[in-house]
Amino acid sequence: MKKLLYILMITLMTYMQVSSQETPLNPLNNSADNSLIKSENSKMTWFMIKDSIKMPIGNIETIINKDKAKIYIVTIVNMEQSSIKWIDSTVVQTKNFKPIYHSSNNQQRDMVLKFGEKISGYYLDKQTGVKTQISEEVHKPFFDSNFYPQLIRLLPLKNGYSNTISIFDYNPKTKTGVITATVKNTEETTINFNGKKTEVFKVHASDDISNNSTQSTYYIDVSTRKILKQEIDFGGRKMLMELVN
Repeated sequence: MKKLLYILMITLMTYMQVSSQETPLNPLNNSADNSLIKSENSKMTWFMIKDSIKMPIGNIETIINKDKAKIYIVTIVNMEQSSIKWIDSTVVQTKNFKPIYHSSNNQQRDMVLKFGEKISGYYLDKQTGVKTQISEEVHKPFFDSNFYPQLIRLLPLKNGYSNTISIFDYNPKTKTGVITATVKNTEETTINFNGKKTEVFKVHASDDISNNSTQSTYYIDVSTRKILKQEIDFGGRKMLMELVN
């Protein structure tokens, strides 16, 4: 009898240990609700915060087109002090958000990633003129790192919700490959937005892209799941993005 109890205890401890090491969210292990994302256009004003004063530095326009098979997301960044737009395009599967394509064009770089059995494309560093051909093999599922801020608002958010997300990021100057984003400290609260009290999910997030040194706080409308505000803290500085429409 003692031996049986011992075996049962070991089995239970092993189960608990395995259960505590949950698999990060990925297209094959996905609790996000794809019905919450719709075709829409939105714009956010981008501020730098200094001594509690908001200084506008640009705006961010996001265009989402969704059909039965794919979701297309284009992000256009207009800076106050530059005539050059920063444009990122992302394509994912509608059913599970598996990445298909990502491109990024700005004054620092041009990059194209095509996701298939291999990740192929190129990275052009406009500062040095060096163009690198990309051919990466990855043996575990992931989301595109450019998509995961959209993914956060589609998760089953509630008080205390936390999770990790498997993402792929390419940056020859830091790290390339499958890394992790972390969602933590979710809180359902009320904020004053455009003169009206609005129920939101306040979600804290960070990722391995910045070695978790950059902290983002999302304020997500409970009823519409739109991101109303995003605060970014990095290196003692603070930025804010607020939804215009």
